[in-house]
Amino acid sequence: MDKIIDIEDRIPTLRERRKKRTNRKFTLLLVIFLVTLFGLLYFQSPYSQVKKIVVKGANLTNSDQYIEQSGLQKGQSMWEIRTSNAEELLLKNDLIQDVTVKRNGLTSVGIEVTEWKKAAYLQSETGYAIVLENGKVFQSDKVLAPVDAPLLSGFDNPKIRGRMVNELSKLNGQVLSMISQIESVPSKADPYRIRLFMNDGYEVRAVIQSFAEKMNYYPSIIAQIGDTDKGVIDIEVGSFFQTYLDMYNPQPKEGEDEEIPE
Repeated sequence: MDKIIDIEDRIPTLRERRKKRTNRKFTLLLVIFLVTLFGLLYFQSPYSQVKKIVVKGANLTNSDQYIEQSGLQKGQSMWEIRTSNAEELLLKNDLIQDVTVKRNGLTSVGIEVTEWKKAAYLQSETGYAIVLENGKVFQSDKVLAPVDAPLLSGFDNPKIRGRMVNELSKLNGQVLSMISQIESVPSKADPYRIRLFMNDGYEVRAVIQSFAEKMNYYPSIIAQIGDTDKGVIDIEVGSFFQTYLDMYNPQPKEGEDEEIPE
């Protein structure tokens, strides 16, 4: 026979369960209230505002210009910031190849830029302008000297200059560091003819279309020339070398009388 439990015996247990449920509801409501309160206080406090903006990778210009272009400002709410919008604005800058904007901690924002590399220099009225790998010409406020990239001369045509820069980007670092100056010497037959002055004393004549492909063999060409006098290396069509003496002061051929000036 089943045991009959008196309702009076169950009342304390029911009361205890009801009390626990009430306490849990109260605790949950209290937590929600406190979180909401702290959230409101946080958003109204200086701790939710941008205190510092750090830019990394700015070499071509100063960090303040990038910060201004990003639209970010100190004192702005950290949660009003749209990092994707700031990145989109910065990518409109011709100096920037890639950029990442992110929140760092509670009050700091980081901007990390990857600038286009220098491909060459152009002489300007105020000094030297930088030609970037994207073909854009940038006039820096800094005092520059063409020591880490070749100097371009006579490249007034943007299309030809762009093709030259594209070829330079294909050169290996060793060969690029050996070029001192590149001069545009167009002819009616070929507007892409160029002349290079090398740091080791040689002169190279080439055309832009095949420049990088042939110029990457420059070290081996020099090795084949050996210890002869310096001269001109012509790689416009094939590969031809002539010393400066033979080119600019040709000697009479054997059997020919040397002309004696009166």
